[in-house]
Amino acid sequence: MSEFNLSKKAQEILKRDKISLANCLTREYPLVYKKAKGMYIWDINNKKYLDFCASVAVMNIGHTNKEVVNAIKKQLNYGLHCAFPDFYADLPVKYVETVKQLVPKKFNQAFLSNSGTETIETALKMAKWHTNKKWVIAFDHCFHGRTMGSLSMTNSKPVQRERFGPFLPVKHVPYAYAYRHPSNDEQECVNDCLNKLEKAAKSVKGNLAAIFVEPIQGEGGYIVPPKDFIKGIRDICDKHNALMCDDEVQSGCFRTGKFLAIENFNVSPDIICLSKSVGGGIPLGITLANKSIQDWPPGSHANTFGGNLVACAAGIATLEYMKKQKVGENAVKVGNYIKKRLLEMQDKYELIGDIRGIGLMIGIELVKNRKTKEYAKKERDKILDSCFKKGLILLQAGSSVIRISPPLIITKQQADKGLNILEASIKEAQDVRN
Repeated sequence: MSEFNLSKKAQEILKRDKISLANCLTREYPLVYKKAKGMYIWDINNKKYLDFCASVAVMNIGHTNKEVVNAIKKQLNYGLHCAFPDFYADLPVKYVETVKQLVPKKFNQAFLSNSGTETIETALKMAKWHTNKKWVIAFDHCFHGRTMGSLSMTNSKPVQRERFGPFLPVKHVPYAYAYRHPSNDEQECVNDCLNKLEKAAKSVKGNLAAIFVEPIQGEGGYIVPPKDFIKGIRDICDKHNALMCDDEVQSGCFRTGKFLAIENFNVSPDIICLSKSVGGGIPLGITLANKSIQDWPPGSHANTFGGNLVACAAGIATLEYMKKQKVGENAVKVGNYIKKRLLEMQDKYELIGDIRGIGLMIGIELVKNRKTKEYAKKERDKILDSCFKKGLILLQAGSSVIRISPPLIITKQQADKGLNILEASIKEAQDVRN
């Protein structure tokens, strides 16, 4: 961390952190958070950073949103926790009703939880109960969480799974990552991946409960699949009487312009998982499906904090703000502008191998050589560090991808400010290599 020239105050906090906190956490930068507002974060030395990652796609409506803060303050006067799994309350019901206004009518019942991985665990148990089947299929590079059920599917990085087996019955098949498919042909990539998916579905001999899919892969590299791939998954689910489980934890809540990313593919799943930004910064998760799928009896699934009153108050205010401010429209408008600028950079810098994304979920894949597509991980990491030193917060994804996922309130001027820093850092890395 010495290369970041940390203040004594920051060094002391990092030292205390190392003593008291588990070493399994991943820290991208030595950022010691003090406060945040809108598009910006300040560290304890009052250095200001432009946030291009929305605190890992959580702060879609910006940091410390006034309407969310006011909703939380109001609820604090009435209560924090009502033991919703055992008693009743109006606020959690109102929250679910608010979400239902944004999804197709068939998703008429929900289970509330506290995080992305919990929404996946819920979907997994729901699918197994409803189908009374054992097997699940997930995809290479996928990330669905780190608790044991979701981890059985997660396949993004080896360290996430190492030493944690045995896992639940899950088969992994290739995701349609067209940029890296050997054929260099989008349709061949789709056909190949769907053929392997069909083969895996057949191999479990009528015992396939569900297929879990991120409509756009997040941690795996911000991979946008061809539309035919997502449609093909739907067809295979129908053919094998399996449920299609849509993980919208990172891609949902208007990040791609649509409330659900899967809407961009004109496909309707059976179960939807939402978290991260649905609580405006407060831990909250929701798993939605039709009542006919949620046919499990009382006691088959529950939790302690699901339906937390403060979280639901924040969630209602968050969703109402998203609708009122039309953040989806802004995501498309500014997202298209960012992609245009990135494509211009791609023409100038050989390091940039691929630009992909929908709305404000954009990936920049860096390569050492455009023909061999060798991963440029070290170069990517140097670019991220350089951006951080210049006051821009970005995160990595995949093997050598920079993800761009700012709050959906970003303006064109703020986008330009961040992109200018990014381009300067890419140019530095390019010059060093040359």
